Amino acid sequence: MNIPKLKKIKSEKKYHDITLNDDYAWVDQPDILEVLQDANKINSEVKNYINSNNKITENYFEDVLGLQKDLFKEIKSKIKLDDISLKYKDKKYFYWTKTEAKSNYGKRIRQLIDKSKPEEVFFDADLEKKKYGSEYFGIGSVNVSHCDNYLAYSLDLKGSEYYTIYLRDLRTNKNNKDLIENTSGNITWSLDSESFFYTKLDKYHRPKQIYRHRLGSSIKDDELIFEEKDETFTCSISLSSDEKFFIISTSDHITTEEYFFPSNSKKVNPKLFKKRIKDVRYSIDSWQGYFYMHTNEGARDYKILRCKVDEIDNLEIFIPPKKETVIGDLDFLDDYIIRGEKSDAIPKLFVRNIQTNKEEEIKISEEVIGVPSFSFKQRDTNTTKIRVGWESMATPKKIYEYDIVTKKRKLVKETEIPSGHDSNKYIVERIKAKSRDGRMIPISLLRLKNSKQDGKSKVLLYAYGAYKHSVSASFSASRFCLVDRGIIFAIAHIRGGGDLGDVWHEEGKKKLKKNTFFDYIACANHLIDQRYTYKGGICFYGGSAGGLTGGAVANMAPDLFFSMLLLVPFVDTMTTMLNDKLPLTPAEWDLWGNPIKSKDYFNYILSYSPYNNIEEKSYPSMLITTSLFDNRVLYSEPVKYIAKLRDLKKDKNVQLLKCKMEAAGHGGMSGRDNAIKELAEEYSFILKTANILK
Repeated sequence: MNIPKLKKIKSEKKYHDITLNDDYAWVDQPDILEVLQDANKINSEVKNYINSNNKITENYFEDVLGLQKDLFKEIKSKIKLDDISLKYKDKKYFYWTKTEAKSNYGKRIRQLIDKSKPEEVFFDADLEKKKYGSEYFGIGSVNVSHCDNYLAYSLDLKGSEYYTIYLRDLRTNKNNKDLIENTSGNITWSLDSESFFYTKLDKYHRPKQIYRHRLGSSIKDDELIFEEKDETFTCSISLSSDEKFFIISTSDHITTEEYFFPSNSKKVNPKLFKKRIKDVRYSIDSWQGYFYMHTNEGARDYKILRCKVDEIDNLEIFIPPKKETVIGDLDFLDDYIIRGEKSDAIPKLFVRNIQTNKEEEIKISEEVIGVPSFSFKQRDTNTTKIRVGWESMATPKKIYEYDIVTKKRKLVKETEIPSGHDSNKYIVERIKAKSRDGRMIPISLLRLKNSKQDGKSKVLLYAYGAYKHSVSASFSASRFCLVDRGIIFAIAHIRGGGDLGDVWHEEGKKKLKKNTFFDYIACANHLIDQRYTYKGGICFYGGSAGGLTGGAVANMAPDLFFSMLLLVPFVDTMTTMLNDKLPLTPAEWDLWGNPIKSKDYFNYILSYSPYNNIEEKSYPSMLITTSLFDNRVLYSEPVKYIAKLRDLKKDKNVQLLKCKMEAAGHGGMSGRDNAIKELAEEYSFILKTANILK
């Protein structure tokens, strides 16, 4: 294998009297954000290096192309390709979606409730993709106006998340001249359907300004209604549940501030609800004359307050905080409130009678570990019927029509696995590992019921561990391609994520970030100690900030793994946190710390940043992916990482880089078949490195 070399240019930069050496700093070209919109601006040497690596990766997979084809067919056989969603009853129309075997993106359909006219496909994503002639087709929003006559939709045709908004008259099915570029993709219609709100991206790809566009007017005349001046904050707009108010939310990762104005306002004058306080998050909604406030002020895992809409300074407790329980947001019917909560990484659903204030849990499964869900079946909130769903790692999702009063339920949709699925063949377990500081870390496991706990199985241990993101123990049909081949699938609910609430998140960020990595290693060792697997029998699987977790544990405990998949990984943490011109960096300082201003944070990030801590030792086999158009984790990070890894590593294992040069985003290429193809390739890497080629 002819491994390409990336040239080295000595680079020394001083921060806080500390010299940072980086022979590949030149890869971080100054105009790197421009590459997201014009691939021709990439440095030619970097482009050649990427192409050489892509060729190596292609050659590596040559002997498992047959397996990839089998996996592609196997994964696809587990998906009901011709499928129709449940219908949602709006004011005049039923709305639903449909997928077909021949399509990749699906259709959005509606029909008048009285069925006086035939069904109407008002947005066919496959046809739209063909019309725009793009390899990549990212859909931001597809929103029909309140009068049902107009469709506003946003598209990203490269993968760099610069969305263009288009407007269509559904009566003629023709697009208007209204075309708004460089937006965040979100669209919120006014109630009179004469205008809509959108958020404009600034030169650093940050949504900072909210505009109102009036139909038929020039984009140049769009009205700026809100602008966020703080470089770390970004903003958005939404409509309250009762449609009485528009709500503007502006926030960084730990602090929010919200404004509101009546939805029937001709002149917009946003009113502040509650002034921002550092590390206080809140959101508001309105219903039946009250504002409901979901906040962590004085309640790390949230509580619900409320006040009359004309007495916003007179808040009272509606749902108090609960110890070690995450209180979720509220959804409203005329007589009932539905809400979720979570404790010990197990979510639950509750319904509250507004008149009596009595509350009870909605239970629809005897399984302990799983994921409940709910949705409305209609726009009219004068009802006692909702849709409630349940799924687990072993059980496909079932959706029931549930009557809150009678508690009767009727199965209305079940996720169908065309190739067949028997939930009784599998075991779902919840075990806990003790981390370095004594914290007990939950692990969710899925395995074959007849598998032996003899320390001989291989384990895929997935993790994320950042942004307060929770990894649910939900169903994924594709996982059984691995599980049915004897690989145990496990989720490490590590700190930095939000599986056990706000404290769980707090204990895995800033100067406690290493807890994330120690937690993962503790989970891996516990699986070994409990004889689910053995040392060297684990595959790491994670992406983005999860890729940071993987890169860090690769440096700390490489002998635990037979292979690792680092997907669009955040592995050059220090360089990114030192560049305040990148899209996400200023807002990220509240998660990782600001190494520009603080020597302590500089030293701490430097102590774990995967790129900066690669050593002269053996590393496991790796598949590292990235995309030229990814604005969340720039392609330069994995490129620099693989180059330095090959400089220093002492093993003979294969470490591969695959960079998508065609249009693709942070989540990969667009379209169902492309997603399956990528997954089949990832699974073939796991199975090849596990020596399971059947």
